[in-house]
Amino acid sequence: MERNYKILLGIALIVSVILLIINIYIGGIAFIIFIALVMSGWIMEDSWMHPNITASLRNEAKAVEFKNTGNAAAYAIHVAIIPYDIEFDIPLLKEDEKYLYAFGKMISEAKVMISFENEDKGRFSKTYMLSATGKSDDELLKPVFPLFKWKKEED
Repeated sequence: MERNYKILLGIALIVSVILLIINIYIGGIAFIIFIALVMSGWIMEDSWMHPNITASLRNEAKAVEFKNTGNAAAYAIHVAIIPYDIEFDIPLLKEDEKYLYAFGKMISEAKVMISFENEDKGRFSKTYMLSATGKSDDELLKPVFPLFKWKKEED
């Protein structure tokens, strides 16, 4: 955790204890705010340096678009498109950068498997089911970026 964030947490804890001595209710509220700050620090630390590559089928169904929606650059990206026996590598996708892979014809459905790594050589993999007919495997409750080592590839 950053030094400034630790100082902020220390000050919040001291204020919580002082308010607890003065009034137990106000001190309890301050302590709950302190706990929320600690939890947000853990989440911030866990979500740091995580690339998140998404794959989507373009409207005309003749291309697949890969976009890095994470907060770090993705390196050594390997893509496999099934059942079309297409495999290729993308060397680098920076934050919010896109890469377009064009097919020669329209495709109706495809399974896209992506593996990539971050700057610290941590490996990640994702699988997407793409369909031109509107069916998809989008999960509404899935976090925007992987939290708490969510679906991190084992070495």
